[in-house]
Amino acid sequence: MAQQPNGDCLQGASLAQDLFEDMGSRVNGMTTNGQAGDDEVEQRVTDEIESLCMNCHENGTTRLLLTRIPFFREIVIMSFSCPHCRLQNNEIQSAGQIQEKGARYALRVESESDLQRQVVKSDTCVFRIEDLDLEIPPGKGRYTNVEGMIGTVKQDLESHQEERTQQMPEVGEKVAGVINTLTDMVEGRRFPFMISVDDPSGNSTIEPKPGEAAGKWAKSEYNRTSAQNAVLGLGDDVPPPAPHDHSHDDTETPCEYHADGMVPSLPANGVQSNNVDEDDIIENQVYEFPAQCPGCTRQCSTNMKMVNIPYFKQVVLMSTVCEHCGYRSNEVKTGGEVPEKGRKITLRVSKKEDLMRDILKSESAALACPELQLRVEPGTMGGRFTTVEGILTQIRRDLRSQAFGLEDGDAEVAERGGDSMTEASKQSWSTFFDSLSEAVEGKKEFTLILEDPLAGSYVQSLTAPEPDPQIEVEDYERTEQEMEDLGLKDMKTENYAEEGVQEAGR
Repeated sequence: MAQQPNGDCLQGASLAQDLFEDMGSRVNGMTTNGQAGDDEVEQRVTDEIESLCMNCHENGTTRLLLTRIPFFREIVIMSFSCPHCRLQNNEIQSAGQIQEKGARYALRVESESDLQRQVVKSDTCVFRIEDLDLEIPPGKGRYTNVEGMIGTVKQDLESHQEERTQQMPEVGEKVAGVINTLTDMVEGRRFPFMISVDDPSGNSTIEPKPGEAAGKWAKSEYNRTSAQNAVLGLGDDVPPPAPHDHSHDDTETPCEYHADGMVPSLPANGVQSNNVDEDDIIENQVYEFPAQCPGCTRQCSTNMKMVNIPYFKQVVLMSTVCEHCGYRSNEVKTGGEVPEKGRKITLRVSKKEDLMRDILKSESAALACPELQLRVEPGTMGGRFTTVEGILTQIRRDLRSQAFGLEDGDAEVAERGGDSMTEASKQSWSTFFDSLSEAVEGKKEFTLILEDPLAGSYVQSLTAPEPDPQIEVEDYERTEQEMEDLGLKDMKTENYAEEGVQEAGR
């Protein structure tokens, strides 16, 4: 049973929820200032602050709006205007904490409707137009759509184009070609093209849609480098947070979260140990080795256990716990050599027993359920070892929380989502969640497909070692893009030592 937060935590969560309502709720629930019957009734959903204009040094007005974006998190929208010099400035800042990992989103823009997808670009994010190899470096935060981001790039290039053409004609000619291409993209005359956002803080996003085709929209998370942590103000030079006093907690911490409950137990002096290299790795034995926390970059411990899955292969279960920032993660890694071909596993789920099958989804595998309009791209969920019901429930929980701010099991869906989500999009997501819930409850038949270029995924067979009529396994040749993404095209497994000696002798 999970630990219940104390009263202070509950109060803080409630305060954050009240401050960061979506804009539609703020408008519907706002109160009027003044007495009934007054001619002028002041209604505001923003906070206004008198601010100094950095252009003319007169006083202007800054407006702040605290809101929540569906499929994302809380942000602060700021707008400054000066009535004296007419200067205007708009930007956003993330109101949430830095995420445990960095995030990268990619979208293939194929129609005018894709140009209207929301884009959040934080001040640490890089926005790229892949087809032009053009990027917007980290800078001012933006909350707009795809069309607005591309229009901003086009406007910035046009601002000094005349001077650029006069001083550097060759450069001006190349930039003019880029401007023409950007114009075609904004006006819908150049499809398709790829865009991406890469944010080490994890606080940027591109809006998803239900039922995305393969390669349409993708999200991947990654561990930050030391340089990226330094830019975000994270690292060993940052003082650790004050220790929390557990003496007033209402409930005790579960035994599985205590350091002395781990095998082997952590040393009392706090020095990280490493028992992995002492002996050969033994199946079902828990090993511990020191690691660096992806969240706060301080030293933590990772526990590892090797498990043998019948009729499959050995896999490694890894669990990381950081006592400094509370970071926890669980991952499943498959070992062994890289197979010659990828593998596609198709499971036909027709009864409730099929929902209880064990499933191993590796980090390199894509998961799809065509009847449910569901597709999970490689790297989105990491490695998972659970059941069919468990993985669908996890996907539903994550999406409901991101889209509507609902816990799994809450009834209302279509009524939530904020006014930044259109009614058509709300209805589409509502239909998607209803279909997914029917599948989780065993009321709807569907097909689950795992496509893994490293053949490291697994679905339990109920008739092993005989073939299971519900499962179809197909080996396939990896595509050039998959080879490139996995780094297999640059991997040399034969005569690599001789080649290294030759390069050293040059």
